[in-house]
Amino acid sequence: MTRRTWARPAWLLAIASAAVAWWLVGPAGWPGVAAGPVQAVSAGAALTGAPGLHPMSAPGADADAGARRRSGSSIDSTADPLLVDGLRNTLEALLLEAGDASDPATLKQRLASLVGKHFPAALATRALALAERYVDYRVALGQLRAPQDLTDPRALRDAMDARHKVRLKLFDGAEYDALFAREAELDRYTLARLEAAHNTQLTPEQRTQALQQAERELSPERRAERSAATEHLAAAAQTAAFNTQNADDYTRHAARSAQYGEAAAHALAQLDREEQHWQQRLDQYSQARAQQGDGAAALQQLRQQLFSADEQQRVDAALALRKLQATGPGS
Repeated sequence: MTRRTWARPAWLLAIASAAVAWWLVGPAGWPGVAAGPVQAVSAGAALTGAPGLHPMSAPGADADAGARRRSGSSIDSTADPLLVDGLRNTLEALLLEAGDASDPATLKQRLASLVGKHFPAALATRALALAERYVDYRVALGQLRAPQDLTDPRALRDAMDARHKVRLKLFDGAEYDALFAREAELDRYTLARLEAAHNTQLTPEQRTQALQQAERELSPERRAERSAATEHLAAAAQTAAFNTQNADDYTRHAARSAQYGEAAAHALAQLDREEQHWQQRLDQYSQARAQQGDGAAALQQLRQQLFSADEQQRVDAALALRKLQATGPGS
């Protein structure tokens, strides 16, 4: 990865690796990890008309112990003004603004000067303490090993257990719920489906019943979210297929407008253009880096010319993700 003004120490390299691992992948990774503008304005946003910033989620699930240790997963926003829906996104925004740092202590110092921009003054002291532990959480996750096969229920559950222990060590019950409860519910559902699909001892009828039971255990809110997410993923898969086939604009628009409507088709076409432009700029920067080396002053100047300040936060992660996709997770 590109070195900016300092050599990346082991703790940040661990985070960078975890940023493309399954439990950190989302609209914001460490901090602000995203493959490109499509993550900033997602296909889901194009379909719904909503802003493309969504709570972080992961395709895995927390251990069932996470459900047993809490009496409920809903968040009462009147009980504590700090522990509200969207808290995790606010912490991610705070980390994104803090930018790169040479070590966790330096990053925490930066958070102290920025926390007032993201939290009310009355909550700033508590919010800073929570943000500092969130930094510790992200560092700890960077030291965990992602499962080699994300379709292996046993490996996924082991990884979930390790992640769950980190969360319990750093956050109390109310904090856990505010940060992770919504994700954990969907994660448990995902794991239940994966286990049912891989259980060869189940008859087709029993497998169907197990899948239906997993669906029933979701709250109405999570079922609605899952339904929306399924549609968003379908749009993303469709775009990936278009890209593989080198489909022209007319073909894309015709299929999308028929399936999602005219407005969504236009929004998705705009995402195509933004993604293409992003990839072209990544190509240009990657080629220049290969020729000039990371430390070249001209490379830093090119980086500033090609990418906005926000995009510069995502360049290294996007290039790392490219490399991971090219070599495969087992390489």
